[in-house]
Amino acid sequence: MSLSRRELLHSAVAAGAAASVATVGPETTLLAADNVATNGRIKHSVVFWCFNIAGDLWDIEKTCQIAKGLGCQSVEICGPETWGVLKKHGLTCAIAPNGMPGAPFMKGFNNLKYHDEVIATTSKMIDDCAAANVPSVIAFTGYKWRDADDPKSGEISAEEGAANCILGLKKIAAHAEKKGVTICVEHLNTRDSSHPMKGHPGYQGDDIDYVCNIVRKVGSPRVKVLFDIYHVQIMNGDVIRRIDECKDVIGHIHTAGNPGRGELDDKQEINFPPIMRKLVEIGYKGYVGHEFIPTRDPVAGLREAIKLCDV
Repeated sequence: MSLSRRELLHSAVAAGAAASVATVGPETTLLAADNVATNGRIKHSVVFWCFNIAGDLWDIEKTCQIAKGLGCQSVEICGPETWGVLKKHGLTCAIAPNGMPGAPFMKGFNNLKYHDEVIATTSKMIDDCAAANVPSVIAFTGYKWRDADDPKSGEISAEEGAANCILGLKKIAAHAEKKGVTICVEHLNTRDSSHPMKGHPGYQGDDIDYVCNIVRKVGSPRVKVLFDIYHVQIMNGDVIRRIDECKDVIGHIHTAGNPGRGELDDKQEINFPPIMRKLVEIGYKGYVGHEFIPTRDPVAGLREAIKLCDV
C-alpha cells in the first residue's frame, strides 16, 4: 500500500493535483515528555502514508520513533518489508495494505473481473499478517466502473456490486478465520474531487450502511468495516449515531479533519472527543489510526490529534 499510494500521489503532484497540500515548516523537536497517549482507553496508530508521502516527510524509522515517543502502539498501512523496524520499536502494524498494485481502492470485490487478483493478493497479505501477528488487512469495494479506471466502460449497479462483494468476501473469509486475521472493508467518500487521497469519485462503497450491510451478509467474524470518521462525516454525517448503529461490524477506525483531510484542529468541523468516548462506550477494542495529511508541523499536528482523541 505504501508503494502504490506513493506512486499515486507522486503522479498527482506531477499533474498539479497535490497543490492543495501546504508546504510544512521545520518540525518541532520531539521530547520524551511528549507522550500524550496516557489514558489507555484508545489504542493510537499512525498511518504511514500520510507522513511518508505528503511532502516526503518521514521514512519508516523516523515514523516509528515519533509514534513511539507520542505513546502510539502502531504504525499502519505499511508493508511486510517494514514490520521488522516496527518490531524493533515495540510497535505493531494495526492494519496492513492489501497488496494490490496501483491505486488499490479502484479494483475491489465488487467487480468479478478483478476477483482472482484481489483474492490472491489479499490472501497473500493475510498469510504475511498471520506470520507477523498483524491483526488485520484492508480491503475495498472498488470503483463502480466495469473497467476500474474507465468511467465510459459502464457502471456496475449497487445491487450487483454488493452481490459480487459478498461472493468474493465469502470466498476468502474462511482463510481469514483460519489465520486469525480480520479483513476490514473501507467506506470512502465520493464527494471530494480536489485531491486523489481526499476523495474517490466513482468508488462504490461510499455509503456506510451499504458497506455494513455487505459485511453483515458475509457473516464472518473476520470480515469487518473500516469506519473512517472523515469519510463518514462527508457522506453520511451523524457520526456518533452511526458508530452505535455499526458497532457490530466495526473493525478499525481512521481519523482526519473535515473539510480538507487535514489536522484535527479548530479549523475543521468534527468534534473528536465525544466520538472517541462513544467508541469507549460501545466497547471498541481496536486501533484508531490517524490518517490526516499534514499542512503544518507534522509532529505538532500528530501530537494534537493524539491528545485530543486520548479520552
